Amino acid sequence: MGTKPTRHYPDMQGFTLIELMVVIVILGILAGLIVPRIMSRPGEAKQTKARIQIEALETALKLYKLDTGYYPTTDQGLQALVQPPETGAGVSNWKKGGYLEKGRVPLDPWGNEFVYLSPGIHGEYDIISYGADGVPEGEEENRDITNWDLE
Repeated sequence: MGTKPTRHYPDMQGFTLIELMVVIVILGILAGLIVPRIMSRPGEAKQTKARIQIEALETALKLYKLDTGYYPTTDQGLQALVQPPETGAGVSNWKKGGYLEKGRVPLDPWGNEFVYLSPGIHGEYDIISYGADGVPEGEEENRDITNWDLE
């Protein structure tokens, strides 16, 4: 018995090695141009996440005020959103289960606590993330993210 003869179909064509190499080179060039742009965005993504977290904290603070009549003081801090404060006006109306879904105050995207001031310098309260370096002021990734700068 031997092997089956190979049939050639004139209308079927494949890619040549040269064509495949050209495609691979083009993909390599595109990857070399696009990947660095994508990889340089983690800092921007963290800043966006910090803004979203601040907006969520603002929503929780508004719900807290609806129930208690007041925003937590600076001393009570954001922890008042997950544990009832021991003292203060309106504590008896604190919602069982708290005001944050996961039952804890989130850290900012760089692993630092948000700074909370009430009364705030810029409004009834201020919420601040000091960015990647964790200290006030800064440029680029180290820029402060604040609730009064949100759009």
